[in-house]
Amino acid sequence: MDPAIHLGLRTLLALLFGAAAFHKLRDVRGFREALAAYGLLFAWLVRPAALLLPVVEASVAAALMLPGARVAGPVGAAALLLLYALAMAVNLARGRYDLDCGCAGPAARRPISGWLVARNVGLAALALLALAPVRLRTLGWLDAVTIIAALATCAALHAAVDELLSHAPAIARARGEV
Repeated sequence: MDPAIHLGLRTLLALLFGAAAFHKLRDVRGFREALAAYGLLFAWLVRPAALLLPVVEASVAAALMLPGARVAGPVGAAALLLLYALAMAVNLARGRYDLDCGCAGPAARRPISGWLVARNVGLAALALLALAPVRLRTLGWLDAVTIIAALATCAALHAAVDELLSHAPAIARARGEV
């Protein structure tokens, strides 16, 4: 893998996990309520898990940017993303489409959906792609510009898809699908 693509991918994932941790820490109570609503943890585990998950996400974000954590960062990212996808899939299988995913922060409520499960599985695959061998070459100024442009494009795409997904339940209701 080209080192610019590798650095861009790891940075993108680090920003994603850093933002996720920030959103959860900004509204610990709201995240704790969302986590409890999933019904997957014993009640006594919800509070510690609501405090631990953002710390783990922040640790994954840091590991993704540390050269010495070449394996730990991507594997941790993939594991968390697959854990979140599994939690959503279990609740979708239970018919619980109204749950807040807990991933958009306190400002926005995002119901779980098959799209979010697929998004997390796809992001987990991207995280594992960061384990590919990296070709050695020196990064230059054009690489920096390319990485910044790619990050900005991915952030805009993520925001656009997230906004579209937030309207999916209303669209389904309008179509009479729910």
